Amino acid sequence: MEKIKHLSLALLKQALINGLFVCFLLSACSTSNLVPLMPADMQNIGRDNSVRSVSAGEALSRGIAAVTPPGAALQDVYYEFDSINLRSDAEETLKQNAEWMKANLTARVEVEGHCDDIGSDEYNLALGAKRAQIAKEFLVSQGVSADRLVTISYGKEAPACFEPTEECRVKNRRARFVVFTELSTSYTSVR
Repeated sequence: MEKIKHLSLALLKQALINGLFVCFLLSACSTSNLVPLMPADMQNIGRDNSVRSVSAGEALSRGIAAVTPPGAALQDVYYEFDSINLRSDAEETLKQNAEWMKANLTARVEVEGHCDDIGSDEYNLALGAKRAQIAKEFLVSQGVSADRLVTISYGKEAPACFEPTEECRVKNRRARFVVFTELSTSYTSVR
């Protein structure tokens, strides 16, 4: 019985640490207090929204790859090595993402910038930030309100693919789009 109690406490402690780590990532790396979630009122709007992209921060906390599911409403765009220039296929994907956002006016999106494993952490964080910003600016040019978009860079810290191959690196040079809802950070007492 004592072993079970000790194991339960250890699991509870680990869950608490994991939760604090996610909170730290979201508050330290993001531009505001945001938690990536699929709002309940958007689960059946547009393309198959029942397939939700988890944020890279959430993927990191779980130790899994930050991959956008094929059926997600918003799809990734990819960049060439050491580049922030949008390819023609990326522009087409961004146009589709913009159309979805214009059809779903309550959606707010976090644009994540990602890089491959080549280069320093600092360089890749800056490159990821530029990639996210370029994608955001393109969406705004397509009629999406800038106040519905926030950007974050994960650099090379949240890969979609972990192998040290060029095929894998191509998958990691991207901007991802995660639908979120803001959670209130104020305390309201109930009387």
